[in-house]
Amino acid sequence: MKKPEILLTPTNVEDILPLIEAGADAFIVGEQKFGLRLAGEFNREEVKKAVDVAHSKGKKVYVAMNAIFHNDRVQLLNDYLAFLQEINVDAVVFGDPAVLMAAKESAPNMKLHWNTETTATNWYHCNYWGRKGASRAILAREISMEEIIEMKENAEVEIEVQVHGMTCMFQSKRSLLGNYFLYQGKAMEIENRKQQKNMILHDKERNNKYPIFEDENGTHIMSPNDICIIDELQEMIEAGVDSFKIDGILKDRDYLVSVTKLYREAIDLVVENLDEYEDVKDDLLSKVEQIQPPNRPIDTGFFFKETVY
Repeated sequence: MKKPEILLTPTNVEDILPLIEAGADAFIVGEQKFGLRLAGEFNREEVKKAVDVAHSKGKKVYVAMNAIFHNDRVQLLNDYLAFLQEINVDAVVFGDPAVLMAAKESAPNMKLHWNTETTATNWYHCNYWGRKGASRAILAREISMEEIIEMKENAEVEIEVQVHGMTCMFQSKRSLLGNYFLYQGKAMEIENRKQQKNMILHDKERNNKYPIFEDENGTHIMSPNDICIIDELQEMIEAGVDSFKIDGILKDRDYLVSVTKLYREAIDLVVENLDEYEDVKDDLLSKVEQIQPPNRPIDTGFFFKETVY
């Protein structure tokens, strides 16, 4: 039984070594103009430094190029991809076919990971992009454990699954503050709106708080809870899922290091000592709960419930 990769989204270059020591195997970095919802902004110099640091420890760096590209940004793709190939980035994460086409021209040896956030819901879709040149598919967050296992059994590409962290519920290129939920005829309270920082959308009726994450790609309204599946990893590992992602959006280094250590322990135990994992998995979940921010309860996302569209 192979161990899946633990994939992290660091906030800066200084996060990488502590996360490697905690058990991380790979990292996603990048610039807002090319990638969606990055935990931290990495310019070209910082991307190169991240690659150097990770490679010195035998780890990998993937660069996010999964933004929604309009004509003005398409012109930037070839040069950026050539740069990424030159510094030996391990893969590029893409959703737009424009990136795939530019990679064939300017970085023909670059590995490509297909990620459109929501549409990877069947293995035909994954295999379609695999035959176009992708080596990995990142699955939608809105599918069940059973569907994930079935997709891995039939996929011709590597499969990546998010196992921890917040997820995006809604995105728009527009600035939507004050407009979200207006279709309900309600004006939602937005905390810290004037500061444009650490903004939270309050839904008093459901007693939920939705973080608002803004970048060059627009407004992103995030889930009120964090996914945590640390006590339910066995089936996916046994099925051969290739990568487990821990998303670090709006989390600090200490939190990410602690969570990575717990997932490292869990994965190692599933592979090397399954009986012990069964004994300690509830304790691992409790340890995650202890370090969660007070306003970020954890749940299992859609792993064990049906998505209603």
